[in-house]
Amino acid sequence: MTDYHGVLVYDGECPFCSAAATALRRVEGVGAVEWADDPAQAFLAAQFGEAPFALVFADERECRVYVGREAARELCDRAGMPVLVQDIVGDNYESMADAVRTVTGVEGDPDPYHGEYPMADGAAEAFDELAANAWHTAKVGR
Repeated sequence: MTDYHGVLVYDGECPFCSAAATALRRVEGVGAVEWADDPAQAFLAAQFGEAPFALVFADERECRVYVGREAARELCDRAGMPVLVQDIVGDNYESMADAVRTVTGVEGDPDPYHGEYPMADGAAEAFDELAANAWHTAKVGR
């Protein structure tokens, strides 16, 4: 059992994703794991049958998984950002991510996964390991 009921899986190479993780630093019970870490890969494979390269927020209490633009919206909501900001970030998720990746020279595009999903049984079983390997988002970008 860990202190985290929510875990963000993010691309540690991407400043946009790292900024999203940093936005959660004041949210209790939320940790972060880089996409390339083994527990993240296992969780994603259990949820989707593969490990999509995307921003993912998993909440064990809600048994929900938010992906892509929906993950960005959910992160904004949990960080207490105004609805206008949530909508702007969600509606412009791809273009913002593309612009940041272009400016910073980070290669690779996110997979086109978006939406809100019920957490699959296998993913629920993999969540404890994911959460055990998460760190508080205040440490992101150390």
